[in-house]
Amino acid sequence: MNTVYLVTTVVAAALAAIAAGVDVVRAQWVRENMRRIDIPEWSIYPLAGIKAAGALGLLIGLAAPALALAAALGLTVYFLLAIATLLRARAYSQLAYPVPFLLAAAASAALFPLA
Repeated sequence: MNTVYLVTTVVAAALAAIAAGVDVVRAQWVRENMRRIDIPEWSIYPLAGIKAAGALGLLIGLAAPALALAAALGLTVYFLLAIATLLRARAYSQLAYPVPFLLAAAASAALFPLA
């Protein structure tokens, strides 16, 4: 397995897990940001579940490559949609939050064939 792919995938999984954890503890700043862009507060746990599933999929996918690719692509789409939601809400100051997560997930997907 390619070392760059392995490191990138583990970093992407860690970032997705951290993002899910922030949601699970219902950090005040996350709830305020969601409120500002008209995302219902009840959706915080399902969104955390998506991120946690992606993180788990990336890690399990190190042994089952098809799962890693699916998880990386799923997280990439998730964070693209998060960015689209922020753009729709004109919440430009919040764009810095999902971009690193998007880049890590996309890098994992892009490097997949090298594995």
